[in-house]
Amino acid sequence: MLESLEKMLAAGKDSAMLRFGLGKGYLDAGDAPSAAFHLRRCVEQDPGYSAAWKLLGKAHQASGDTASARLAWERGLVAARQRGDKQAEKEMQVFLRKLDRA
Repeated sequence: MLESLEKMLAAGKDSAMLRFGLGKGYLDAGDAPSAAFHLRRCVEQDPGYSAAWKLLGKAHQASGDTASARLAWERGLVAARQRGDKQAEKEMQVFLRKLDRA
């Protein structure tokens, strides 16, 4: 799957959805730095993409960068509230509380 998404990107078919797919794919494959790269591009293209903010925070956390994870989730909360994405809002609130306890 990642290979075909990378080919689409190389062909100039860049979009927030494509970047989200790449970010999720790399995160699932255990490559947090590549995931964070693509998810950052995703939220640059669509700052209201709350699911991308959620995964960007996870990618930063997996890379050991809790400050960037916190920032992503805080920005993601704003996006989720603006879009009415209650599920993403709840999940990011839980992630932030876990960071506060750590």
